[in-house]
Amino acid sequence: MDYYYDLHIHSCLSPCGDSDMTPYNLVNMAALMGFDIIALTDHNTAGNCRAAQKAGEAAGITVVAGMELCTAEEVHMVCLFPEADSAEAFSAFVKTTLPPVKNKPHIFGNQYYMDEQDAILGEEEILLLTASSLTVSELPARVAEYGGFCYPAHIDRDSYSILSNLGMIDPSFGFRAVEIFDPQKTESLKVQHPILQQMKIFHSSDAHYLDKMQEPAHKITLPENTPQALLTYLQSL
Repeated sequence: MDYYYDLHIHSCLSPCGDSDMTPYNLVNMAALMGFDIIALTDHNTAGNCRAAQKAGEAAGITVVAGMELCTAEEVHMVCLFPEADSAEAFSAFVKTTLPPVKNKPHIFGNQYYMDEQDAILGEEEILLLTASSLTVSELPARVAEYGGFCYPAHIDRDSYSILSNLGMIDPSFGFRAVEIFDPQKTESLKVQHPILQQMKIFHSSDAHYLDKMQEPAHKITLPENTPQALLTYLQSL
């Protein structure tokens, strides 16, 4: 079946995420808008994914546990996992690769852990906007160790993208998918970077605010609407 997706959404755990982007709010907004499957991809953490999945169960929408990781080259990567356990285990590992820089909420914003009813469970002290020591080339294998799949985020943007920072997508990296934020740039990017013609292209919102969540426009074909079905599909690309 075909399912409307958005595989790149942030919660209030991302310091640049709006305080209204709570697990309950973003999941129910996505359900109200008509999405079938979404992924929660906070910066360098999967700490609110379990809460979002529980909210998703109540709202009737599938939530995939994920992360937007910032590599050592300051390239943003979407990382998706088959369940919250593996995402949280990877998240714990990623935390060991981040510099011990404390967040300054008055500058960067709060980093709240919440439950599915939006009760605040705690606040992350380490700034989640910094670059991990993990490199672009090593990340796919690292993510695969936890049962996950990763691909470059918003490659059409002028910052924090693999094209803006590295200038190309090296075939040796082994990426089989990418995210393009603006669908209108897809064809021109395929001409400029022929490697994209053999890759699966996703279009997601990268929403940090409720009003930036885009209307459903892109579908993915899966045998069933589950995180595991999505990961099985991605790993077969």
